[in-house]
Amino acid sequence: MLKKLFVFLSLFTFLSLVCFAVFLLRSQNSFSGFLTMIQPVNRITTISWNSKHNVQETEATEVTHEMVVTSASSNRTLESCPDTPPDLVGPLHVDFNIERSLEKVRKEVGSPLREGGRYKPPDCISQHKVAVIIPFRNRHEHLAHWLYYLHPILIRQQLDYSIYVINQDGDGVFNRAKLMNAGYFEALKEYDYECFVFSDIDLVPLDDRNLYRCFDSPRHLAVAMDKFNFHLPYNTYFGGVSSLSKQQFLKINGFPNTYWGWGGEDDDIYRRVIFRGMSVSRPDSLTGKYKMIKHKRDAHNEPNPKNPDKLSNTKWTMDNDGLNSLSYTVKEIVKDLLYTFITVDIQAPLS
Repeated sequence: MLKKLFVFLSLFTFLSLVCFAVFLLRSQNSFSGFLTMIQPVNRITTISWNSKHNVQETEATEVTHEMVVTSASSNRTLESCPDTPPDLVGPLHVDFNIERSLEKVRKEVGSPLREGGRYKPPDCISQHKVAVIIPFRNRHEHLAHWLYYLHPILIRQQLDYSIYVINQDGDGVFNRAKLMNAGYFEALKEYDYECFVFSDIDLVPLDDRNLYRCFDSPRHLAVAMDKFNFHLPYNTYFGGVSSLSKQQFLKINGFPNTYWGWGGEDDDIYRRVIFRGMSVSRPDSLTGKYKMIKHKRDAHNEPNPKNPDKLSNTKWTMDNDGLNSLSYTVKEIVKDLLYTFITVDIQAPLS
């Protein structure tokens, strides 16, 4: 009798241990599956304005690109987008002779976009958070052409991006660089961008392999314009379209605020890059081709003969002329499907 009881207890103990082991194994798998749905978070620093218009640091959260995310709607895992976007087509046909309105462009290219000219790839996690910043005044016809061509290009490049049109208020002298500085700050108020592409409104790339993203060094994208017979006009040219990472932009103290009227600011920016120990990278002359919309020079944006003389002082003025001395007032923000339109007062002189 005792022998039978001992056998029964031994069998019961063995079965209990087996059940407990199975339970632990299933629990571990479930916990592991739960962990894959949690997005790791890093702390990064963003820039904002305080009440005295000084630059200050605030904390924001950033989701790392290396993570995997489970999409609740499709119940599938998203991974990082590939380094080379798979849907690029190469050389493009660009025609500015076709009449385009913003309403027409909204219907033709707006379906994948969200308010503010916002886009994120639906099937992978973009490796590039990009704010595209356009200094602007009275170029609405050009804006329609630019948006018609650039949105499809940026979508194919699998960027996590928004378009910011920074409109100068009033009829004072135009200041391209100061508007781009304002655009940098306004973009960071909305999202933790890591890369900033600064583009003139009249330039459209002729090859979508010219990537609107940031690189290890500041990038000059518009290297071969039709205006210059598809050649770089001079070796230190940095005009038209460029990209800088947040770190690179802060390192040069942003762009100068003191170049009123046309000319000089691009050369100042190039010198800032060199004086901070960086170099400029470029795509090759075939990939970097651009077509410019022909137009007359804008009123209050005439060449300023005083601007070139400032270049000899860039090395000494750049520490105090830039992001840390920027002053402007936001007058209006309009969120369109195709872009975010921000009108700013930059205290422009009338002449």
